[in-house]
Amino acid sequence: MWQQSAEQGRFLRAWYSAPLDEFVGEGREAIFGKLARHSEFDVQRTQGDAWHDQIEILQSALTGLQGRILLEFSIPRMGRRVDAIVLTGAVVFVIEFKVGAERHDRAAIEQVWDYALDLKNFHAASHRLPIVPVLVSTAAPNQPFQLRSAPDGVHQPVLVGSQGLRQIVNAALAGIDAGAIDVHAWEHSAYLPTPTIVEAARALYGQHRVHEIMRTGADRFGREVTSGRIEQLIDQARERNRKLICFVTGVPGAGKTLIGLNVATRRQRPQSTANSIFLSGNGPLVDVLREALALDQVERSAALGKPTRKSDARRSVKAFIQNVHHFRDASLREAGPPAERIAIFDEAQRAWTQKKTADFMKRRKDVHNFAQSEPEFLISCMDRFPDWAVIVCLVGGGQEINTGEAGIDAWLEALRRRFPHWEMHVSPHLYDREYQRTDELARALQGPNCVLEEALHLAVSMRSFRAEHLSHFVKAMLDKEVDLARQQLALIAAKYPICITRNLAGARDWIRTQARGSERFGLVCSSKALRLKPHAIDVRHNINPVHWFLNARDDTRASFYLEDAATEFQVQGLELDWACVTWDADLRATAGGWNFHDFKGKRWENVKQPDRQRFLLNAYRVLLTRARQGMAIVVPPGDARDHTRNPGWYDGTYNYLRSLGLQEL
Repeated sequence: MWQQSAEQGRFLRAWYSAPLDEFVGEGREAIFGKLARHSEFDVQRTQGDAWHDQIEILQSALTGLQGRILLEFSIPRMGRRVDAIVLTGAVVFVIEFKVGAERHDRAAIEQVWDYALDLKNFHAASHRLPIVPVLVSTAAPNQPFQLRSAPDGVHQPVLVGSQGLRQIVNAALAGIDAGAIDVHAWEHSAYLPTPTIVEAARALYGQHRVHEIMRTGADRFGREVTSGRIEQLIDQARERNRKLICFVTGVPGAGKTLIGLNVATRRQRPQSTANSIFLSGNGPLVDVLREALALDQVERSAALGKPTRKSDARRSVKAFIQNVHHFRDASLREAGPPAERIAIFDEAQRAWTQKKTADFMKRRKDVHNFAQSEPEFLISCMDRFPDWAVIVCLVGGGQEINTGEAGIDAWLEALRRRFPHWEMHVSPHLYDREYQRTDELARALQGPNCVLEEALHLAVSMRSFRAEHLSHFVKAMLDKEVDLARQQLALIAAKYPICITRNLAGARDWIRTQARGSERFGLVCSSKALRLKPHAIDVRHNINPVHWFLNARDDTRASFYLEDAATEFQVQGLELDWACVTWDADLRATAGGWNFHDFKGKRWENVKQPDRQRFLLNAYRVLLTRARQGMAIVVPPGDARDHTRNPGWYDGTYNYLRSLGLQEL
């Protein structure tokens, strides 16, 4: 968490900052005292010993140099602090210590690399500067090194022992001559992070605020404005004893889930009568976030010297993030109001229709003749409060991917018919065609309790910090708006590489070479892509999203292995850094538009129902907007000997994508 200095009255990025000559001449105990004073937790003996060793090594290695040093520099997106940043000459040195380590652990190498990449991507003054990450494992022997820089100026991590740091600094300064860094401008430069949803959840759960982890140059109605408006509406509902529902819209990756998590964490108070809960029908998202937060809580507790069992951490997180269907079932058993007055429903348009809900309820022995849609029942649960309650519906456009999803009309119809006393605050972008509304919105707006608010719309995607408008390209591509798709691709191509190939092995190799540090990559495909099996991709193998999204490189269940493909159902709402999107013959580009197919038995069958066609198109929309930094699209060549993989079915799609300007790998 960014710490506020009583002396300066402002947030500190670093717990210690000084010119190099001042740092070298200052007493170690004085430096230690400044670090300890700004520390957000009680300094344990092990941390104190580590700081003393680090200070000694740094003072010895930096003697005679000009520049500035910053110790314990905050990387809020990652919820961590860099041990040391050294600005000297034209180079930014990112230094991480592993005191007592006899070898250079792979996780530590990735950690310091991640810090360097974070500065390059999100710290404005570092965008054009060379950055050299250095891992100092104090008990490890020095190794021969060679400075290797990527095109963006971030070097591969250099590995040294306790005596090798000055040699690295000298070599970098001798080989990089681009003028001295303006250290004052660097230290006060804007830091504009764009976290993944897992990173954001960890930071918010650790009591960061949304503006600390999410500062972008997005449009005027950005995430801070939307989050702040929801907070105001909650306060108004409580003060006026009103029941209120608001509908928040946004393009794919705009941060709707982040907004919901921010509101939920800020309204979590012990013994409070106005607590909140974050609800989602997206099972994989719930499972991944819960496990990530539990693991993070265990790690934080250990760092504070207060070990927590993983089972206890999981139990704590479970009360904060729940599957919406479990919340529904608990409300069926209990007649009273829920424990929380504020309910945030993620992807609210995916709540079940009356038919699907009723069909499901028939399996239960304790429920008879259930005749409500899921939105109607969920509103009725919150309506049990005698005074005030708030529902926040986070609505995604073009995200419906399964049968039985009610869309936003079910919410609007239930409010109009059964709950007209609820006050409605609605994003005007519910009018947009991707939200699949009919006449219900117009009816709702005729009522006295409905207000349109532009502040409830998020217009800019944050999923890809390299290409804010990736979603616009994908939308134009799937809408077959060729000229617009070419224009959008031209806008993002320089920062966001998208390549196309017929060779899956080549795409895997390309993805592996693009990723640095702990950047996550994975293989994704449509759940209808049943004829990728000859390429060793079997979508019928049900992956565990927790292992796929959270496990390390050495785990065959992790996405890094590029073996198990995740489908739209497992990745919706979550992100990768790099994606390998493999395209089957279920969705085929033709001169007349898209052809939709489902593989049954031994052949492909035409999909004629408009809803099922829309689900398939949306499945590819989800897959094509998962990656933050770039992707490879693989359209296999087919096989003339196999009647289920006619090359012509694949050639049409490949040629269409190439016609938009995508580059062949």
